[in-house]
Amino acid sequence: MYLSQIASPNDVKALDRRELPVLCQELRQAILESSAAVGGHVGPNLGVVELSVALHRVFSSPHDKIIFDVSHQSYAHKALTGRAQAFIDPARYLEVSGFSNPLESEHDLFAMGHTSTSIGLALGMAKARDLAGDSHDVVAVIGDGSLSGGLAFEGLDNAAACGCGLIIIVNDNDQSIAENHGGLYRNLAELRATNGTASNNLFVAMGLDYRYLEAGNDVLTLVDALEELRGCDHPVVLHIHTLKGMGFAPAEQDPEAWHHVGPFDLVTGEKRACTASAGPDYAELTATYLLPQMERDRSVVAITAATPYIMGFTPERRALAGDQFIDVGIAEEHAVTLSAGLAAAGAKPVLGVYGTFLQRAYDELWHDLCLNASPATILVFGSSVFGTTDQTHLGYFDISMLGNMPDLRYLAPVGPEDYLVMLDWSISQKDRPVAIRVPVLNDPASCKLPIAASYDEPAYQTVRQGSDIAVLALGDFFGMGERLADEIERRAGFSVTLVNPRFVTELDKPYLTDLARSHRLVVTLEDGVLEGGWGEKVARYLGPLGVRVRCHGVHIGFPDRYDPQELLAENGMTVDEMAADALELLTLSD
Repeated sequence: MYLSQIASPNDVKALDRRELPVLCQELRQAILESSAAVGGHVGPNLGVVELSVALHRVFSSPHDKIIFDVSHQSYAHKALTGRAQAFIDPARYLEVSGFSNPLESEHDLFAMGHTSTSIGLALGMAKARDLAGDSHDVVAVIGDGSLSGGLAFEGLDNAAACGCGLIIIVNDNDQSIAENHGGLYRNLAELRATNGTASNNLFVAMGLDYRYLEAGNDVLTLVDALEELRGCDHPVVLHIHTLKGMGFAPAEQDPEAWHHVGPFDLVTGEKRACTASAGPDYAELTATYLLPQMERDRSVVAITAATPYIMGFTPERRALAGDQFIDVGIAEEHAVTLSAGLAAAGAKPVLGVYGTFLQRAYDELWHDLCLNASPATILVFGSSVFGTTDQTHLGYFDISMLGNMPDLRYLAPVGPEDYLVMLDWSISQKDRPVAIRVPVLNDPASCKLPIAASYDEPAYQTVRQGSDIAVLALGDFFGMGERLADEIERRAGFSVTLVNPRFVTELDKPYLTDLARSHRLVVTLEDGVLEGGWGEKVARYLGPLGVRVRCHGVHIGFPDRYDPQELLAENGMTVDEMAADALELLTLSD
């Protein structure tokens, strides 16, 4: 087995040329076996096996700089740079991140998981190289839909103007996470159909040298093409045609479903049942609510930035929605600005986006959406410490980010019933942009909460009335707040007030003022970062009113592949510790 003997890229160079296809077969099998066991980005990584081998055959990493965009295309690269055992040895399958990580290896130049950044990063490294008088190659690997992001266009434009020696490899697999959309991809299709000779060529029009290679999954042809580019003294694009999911029939036939998967049966391709507890499927709830609305009202438009599945829009449902469903590709910034324009013209846009990707659109949220009071709806998915745990995809910074957007109303439902009511209200109102923090936890409160019919004004909800201590638990963490209130009551022997705040961005000031008159301690819980979060807003308001406030959340940082319960415990967020803390603070207030 060649792969088990690969300790560094030098070992790839030492192989006989005829052995490279065998190494590719071994890599593909290792990626499939490890992904079948623990899950992973199957389709993207299978498509770039040959490219990864060719890159390390021709270039000399880390002296030459290779930057993968998106870095979920880097499994084979990792295996060829001293981390093969993480894909061969089942005991070590979870040893490496699914994304580029400099803490793992000097061959990973940046921690990255979001798209469209490789050209700008590579251009910066090429410029620094030239200023220092060095002579190594810099290679940016982009593709798998990431060309649609604005940063990629900006990088291409600047690369042509800079004139630095830079190799840009466009991995064209005719896919994003779902199917590609946009004029750029029509041009790529033209170039594929003409073997790169179409007169309409985006890259040439931008002033870049251009080469096309149809055989993007032929390792020996790739080696020859890259050898011709080594030492290039100007920016050049090598456009290669690859097959997403190459070598695994289920992924080749359905690349959208196999972009990223959990564990599966390697022989049958059957995906293993999720072991998580049963609970509401918010993707399904969203689609089954929106489709009838879209049928009744042509102004209702669903928008995604290449992740239609988070709103439950399967290919069949996208076909039913027709032109009322818009996939802008991996371009969250444009998705937000498009939503603002639609809303300003009288449409009712509903944008579904992961919180970790919404962070990319900060300026557009502030300047285009909020400044213009555009009544668009943004559904924020996956924002929780129980969401994605890789440091490149942390999504629980949304409260501190959106909580400081002027005139944005951010709502935090506890369960599916109030989620749907909030969504219905948001679509019908015309006053402001509204975001809804879609629940992640399948932890419904034990009590049945009454549902508000309107969210026109901030209004907190008393779930049960007590004295001395009030627990305000926001959204996903309401169930934890309820357990905390129960534990304090058990220990202290008196009733605790339990509150469902529902509003993230705005305070119910009259309610808080009344609370301060009858309570000595207010405890807040939020599923996000403390610094700049919702609890700090509550504390700032209550501070002058003479009531103690204890805020619970997670401190700012970049934890990587953490256990959520352990992270909460590290931040003092176990029910036992929070109850003890609350009673100690109550004693201090006497």
